Amino acid sequence: MTQQNALQRSWLGFSLGLGVVLAHLAWEFSHGGVRSHHLLNSPDLPAISNWWGLLALPLLGWAAAYTVARRLASQAQGWSAVRYAWLGALLLGLALSGAFLAGYTALTTGLFFTVLAAGLVLPTYRLEYLFGFVLGMTFVFGAVLPAIVATVAAVLSGFLHRLLYPACVSLLRRARA
Repeated sequence: MTQQNALQRSWLGFSLGLGVVLAHLAWEFSHGGVRSHHLLNSPDLPAISNWWGLLALPLLGWAAAYTVARRLASQAQGWSAVRYAWLGALLLGLALSGAFLAGYTALTTGLFFTVLAAGLVLPTYRLEYLFGFVLGMTFVFGAVLPAIVATVAAVLSGFLHRLLYPACVSLLRRARA
């Protein structure tokens, strides 16, 4: 895939992100105004307006589609793995949002830790996971707070998959030699 094709595909992610955030903001605007969410759901901490989603979600969609297109151009891996990753993250985000709305605190906590645990075995540092998760949570929390949470989980996953696991493998190989 050429650079041009990767850029063309990236506009699909941008459009999806923009469409979702515009639908969310239109719904909120027509139902009492655009909300703001406090960090950690604590009134003592700063609130982030859902208007910031107009910047965050389309850019995240663009970046996810661009990096996926570039990665798949240099690998034999197909789009099906990316679709499953994105869909799984989307469903987990939807489940977490639904549990929060329904007031199931224990389930919400369990699903949050599932997000972190998934990063132990899956490369959730990849942007398709991040984008799917944020899309799934946008209608409940806006786009920015889920992006912050997902970024923390992605950093942990990236640390494990890119640094810690390869270092452990290298140490094991040296110990066997």
